[in-house]
Formats: sequence, structure tokens, C-alpha cells
Amino acid sequence: MVLARSASHDVIASEQQLADLIRQIDAADRIALDTEADSLHSYREKLCLLQISAPAGVILSNVEGSRGTASKVTLRDSSTSLGMTVDSVGDFIVDPLSNLDLEPLRCALESREIVLHAADYDLRMLRRGLNFKASKIFDTVIAARLLGIREFSLGALVKRFFDVELHKHSQKANWALRPLPPRMLKYALDDVHYLLALAARLEHELERVERVDWFRQSCARAIESASAARERTEDENWRIAGVGALDPKTAAVLRALWQWRETEAELADRPPFHILHNRELLEAAGNFASGHVPDYKQFSARRRRTFREAAEMALQSPQSDWPVMRRRSGIRPTPEMRQRADELRERRDKAAVQLGLEASFIASRGSLEAIAADPARATSLLVPWQRELIRID
Repeated sequence: MVLARSASHDVIASEQQLADLIRQIDAADRIALDTEADSLHSYREKLCLLQISAPAGVILSNVEGSRGTASKVTLRDSSTSLGMTVDSVGDFIVDPLSNLDLEPLRCALESREIVLHAADYDLRMLRRGLNFKASKIFDTVIAARLLGIREFSLGALVKRFFDVELHKHSQKANWALRPLPPRMLKYALDDVHYLLALAARLEHELERVERVDWFRQSCARAIESASAARERTEDENWRIAGVGALDPKTAAVLRALWQWRETEAELADRPPFHILHNRELLEAAGNFASGHVPDYKQFSARRRRTFREAAEMALQSPQSDWPVMRRRSGIRPTPEMRQRADELRERRDKAAVQLGLEASFIASRGSLEAIAADPARATSLLVPWQRELIRID
């Protein structure tokens, strides 16, 4: 086993460099991509880095002028299922914070197959940051799980297929920093550097076991899911885990403290958990409601004052303003529904053993229970290959 080799740390931050990269993307059918954001360090998460890897076989002769990196990753069979020889890949970092016009890059990427690892987060970040919607993806996690691979983190897959150990020391780093230190740039490049070679290996295995069609169905569903907006109403946002056990008075305090925390986080440009964790919010609401005044040594005098004022206003508010605590919705399962769910689980588990797949990857328990209650939901919850295995019409 070897450590991931170091690569050049140039970042594309000019219009000319970007134009050179786009020409190289236009010459390829498949591009690997990864993103970095600052969700752990700012109130409003933003796209901070875009890492792109292109097959060296299509890199243009003026590659040195593009300031990309060309780091060799040799495949055992030296070819992909696309019929294109790949002896190496060129890795590039684009800086979305450098005031570049990234609209040409978005247009170039949308018509390509994009290789991603655990695509959902990256697709959502790209939609938010670039208004990008993929037309075709290759999710290496989906591919690995369809092959029955249980350890499917990027590090585990790179080690499995290339005997290379990736460094993971910058996972919680602040990607909005400029300039980025070399170790962070190396981490970012490692996340994309092996993806094209990995996709080629996984695709070959999927073809061997005749599961490529299953894979394409699942990737298409991943694109569809990432494109769906996940908007929550203001009333839903404060209903954190544990709120269901609260009485209306305590819930009123929690709602006020949650809104106070949002204001504080935005003022400080920090994620809300930097102010107080959800568990601490719940505890504080309970303390205020029972007549105790919680305190946190990290609070400034101003923050401590506004914290207490928020709780006091909630405690003094009329009961008519307290939140209505929801009861669990849904239909109580009938004996027939339970029997149907058991039958579906039995079929799923049998198929999982026969195919060497994780049962939950074929269908989650929640999905099976929902389908048992309402068979019409099967189409939205499961893709065709999953429904076929469980024998759902």
C-alpha cells in the first residue's frame, strides 16, 4: 500500500485558464467532479471549490498553459468501457470565489457524464452554486453497493482498487480561506483524482454481473432526487429532534430560542451549532420553562442578555401564541398492512442473500411499510429493478 502522491496545487482563477479547461472538458465524454463548501464555518453555506478530473487522453497540447495537474493513475486494463484509452488523468481546481463567470463551465459540464462519489450533496451544492443540473452521472457509491461492496467510502474504494491510502486530515477545514494551504489543496485533489479510474473499474464489474441497467436507473433517480427542492416552512425549522416530547409552553420557549440562535448565527456568520447545539437548546428551553435560568460561559454579556430576553418573551406570551404540538400523522397499520410488509421484507431479504446485496439498499424498512400501506407509492419510492426484485407490480 502507498500513500496518495502529491500533486501540483495550481488553482484556475482567471478567464483564460477557465477557457482552456472548458476546451478540455468539451473533448471528453466523462468528467469526474467533487466540491468543497464551508458549511462548518459560515451561516450561509456556499460553494468554495470545484475539483475536476479529465482523461489525459483528451487533454490538449497546451495543457501546461491551463495550469492543470497531470497525475498518472494507471489502470490494469488501461481502458474504460467507453473504448477510450486512459493512461492518466488531469486534475484541476476551479475557485468559485474568484469572481469568475462560471456560466460557460456550467454549460460544458451539463452535457457530460459526471463521475461523483455520493452524488446527492455535490449535486445540490452545484445546483445552488452554479444552477447546474446533471444530465447523466456515475455515482461510485451506487456502483459499489450494486456490486455488494460493504465498505464504500472513497478512501475504502481507493484502497481496495488501487492500494492507495488517502489522507483525510482536511475534512472539517474552512474551504473559504484564501489562499488555501498546500495540504488542503492536496486533500481536495485526492477527492477527485481517482474517480475516473475507479468508475472504469466499477463499470467493468457491473457489466460482468449484468447490473449496468440497474445502475443507470439508480443514478437517474439520484439526479431526480437532488433536483427536488427541500424547502421547510418557518414553523417546521425549529421543530428539532426531541420537540415531540415537549409541552406547549416549553415548545414556545424552544421556538424563541431557536429564532434567537438563528439571529446570532447570522450576525456572527457562523453555523447555528457554533452558538448552541440542538441538545443544548432543548435543555435550555426545559430549564427556562421550569423556572431555572441556564447559563453558558462562552456567551458574551450581550449574547447572554438577548438569550434570556428571548426566553422571557416566550414565557410571557399568551397561550394562544404557543405552538400547536403535532400528533403523529398517518394511518395506524392494520393486520393486513403488517402482513403485507412482512411479505415484502421476506422477498427483499431473500433477494439480498441471493445477490449478495445489502437488504436496505434494495429497499429500506420505511419504504416497504409505506408501500404496504399504499401500494401506489412503490413507483416513487423504488426504481424498477428494486420493484422487480421484490415482485411489486
